Amino acid sequence: MATTTDMAPTRRKSSSGSRNSSKTREQELEDQISQLQADLKSITETLGKLTNEKAGEVKDIAKTEIAALKRRGQTMIDDAQDQAGEIEKQLKDTIREKPLTAVASALGIGFVLALLTRH
Repeated sequence: MATTTDMAPTRRKSSSGSRNSSKTREQELEDQISQLQADLKSITETLGKLTNEKAGEVKDIAKTEIAALKRRGQTMIDDAQDQAGEIEKQLKDTIREKPLTAVASALGIGFVLALLTRH
């Protein structure tokens, strides 16, 4: 009957040469992993810088748009005030020209509003 040493191949004799090449391969892999980690770190830093730059650009655009909206809003308010002033002037002129009609209209409007607000 054969012993276990006869059945199993002896790797120690043949692996002495491959052990050095195995270490070299392991070292190469470690070097590649280190290089990949450095590359990933560089990419992450670059993306961070780009993100900050884009955020700044977006913020500037938003500020510009807000300022434009404020100007447009102020223009609209000024126009509405001008129109309200014109209507007020016309109303005063109408009241001066026809005071009885204005009083009757005011009474009629007041009566209708009173009816609408009653429960």
